[in-house]
Amino acid sequence: MPMLPIPAFAAIVLTYLAVRTFLSEGRPLLIAFLAACALQSLLVAMALGYGFSWVRPVLPVSATIIPPLAWITFQDALINRMSLRRAAGHCAAPAFTLFCRIFAPETTDVVVPLVFAGYGCAMLYLLRSASDMPLARLDAGHAPAVLWQVLGWALIASALSDVLIAVAFITGNESWTGWLITFSSSLVLVLLGLLSGSPSASGAEGDDADGASPPPKETSKEDIEIVEALEAFLKREPMHLDPNLTLSRLARRLHLPEKRLSTAVNRSTGANVSRYINTWRIRHSCKMIKDGANVTDAMLDSGFNTKSNFNREFLRVTGVPPSQWKRDIQSSSTVMQISEVGKGA
Repeated sequence: MPMLPIPAFAAIVLTYLAVRTFLSEGRPLLIAFLAACALQSLLVAMALGYGFSWVRPVLPVSATIIPPLAWITFQDALINRMSLRRAAGHCAAPAFTLFCRIFAPETTDVVVPLVFAGYGCAMLYLLRSASDMPLARLDAGHAPAVLWQVLGWALIASALSDVLIAVAFITGNESWTGWLITFSSSLVLVLLGLLSGSPSASGAEGDDADGASPPPKETSKEDIEIVEALEAFLKREPMHLDPNLTLSRLARRLHLPEKRLSTAVNRSTGANVSRYINTWRIRHSCKMIKDGANVTDAMLDSGFNTKSNFNREFLRVTGVPPSQWKRDIQSSSTVMQISEVGKGA
């Protein structure tokens, strides 16, 4: 009975994620990234699990397709839509690896880890320096950023595993390399696939995991004017009730750069755009509950996708859970009715 190597199992898992993303009409770049991870796992299985020696020279080149695709997918999901021209520029990494593989094979042990570490560090740096993810849903909070941080560290971990494999060859412990490649590549590829395939990675849904906002810098007159314009706009057109609202869409309607709107909100309110919008949503849900709606209807009509996020934001804004707030409103309403009856008597 033929055995199923670990990389082959990883390829099956990643293929399933790619097909599921395709059927759920996910973004093409995300599907391509998952498919590339599945293909790389399959190639590793063919080379190490089934002894296809002709595949081995291909592995370094195919491996260096993963980090650029991860970067492009990350940019397209959260930061800025990637044009074909911009995406094509990242073909330089696998192209250079192919050049090295043909003309200087000994350098690939250095080039491959550098590609993985370089893209991983670039992803972590951008996530650290960016205050908001313009293309992420505002109700997703920091969940997408956290997931992509893990992906960035996974790329760096893959680079470290490549270094360990090179050290094993240099020290004459070549017997270790098969297990190192099998476990490290499979673990990293499955981790990349699972995390990138998660809805929260694209800001599709998720809890707002924000901590306390950093102290705002000095507020300018322009900041105040921008927030006043935003408040007037939301009163006129309640976009905050749209669960798919993003910073990019909001800034576009106000004819402002995303960064400028985000900075103005942070300086004027001490909160990021996600929390600011969620405050408006909670106000709307409070009004609905006061008018007799149940908590679930108020949550959905106010632009929240998850109950946990709604409950946490409700507690942050009002100081009590929504169920208690509803009971308090009903109690106060009953007291007022009894009082009115007493006056009539």
